[in-house]
Amino acid sequence: MTRIISTDEAPAAVGAYSQGTTDGDLVFTAGQIPATTDGEILADAPIGEQTERALENVTAVLESEGVGLGDVLKVTVFLDDIDDFEAMNEVYADYFDDEPPARSALEVANLPKGVGIEIEAIASTR
Repeated sequence: MTRIISTDEAPAAVGAYSQGTTDGDLVFTAGQIPATTDGEILADAPIGEQTERALENVTAVLESEGVGLGDVLKVTVFLDDIDDFEAMNEVYADYFDDEPPARSALEVANLPKGVGIEIEAIASTR
């Protein structure tokens, strides 16, 4: 049975979606953009800072279910400019240093609120 995840430690959903969902075995985060819990959008910040904020939001959703980045199986990173890959990857590596999960990173035409990055994750509760 699917259960909706909601935490005050990550930005609230601003549309017809949840911050995350779980079936008890897997946790799926919604795509997290570089936004603070009070709604500030970091669209003009350097991509490294945007990456850090988005990963902090992913972490908050996961931790609300008792899992962490070490439980992540797969990450998808959406960039509005693939030339930002190296700067994103430098910050990303600080979060997933020892045994990083599978990851896809791709350039997309546009992201919500004009941000440069959106990150989603799938984690195991086992």
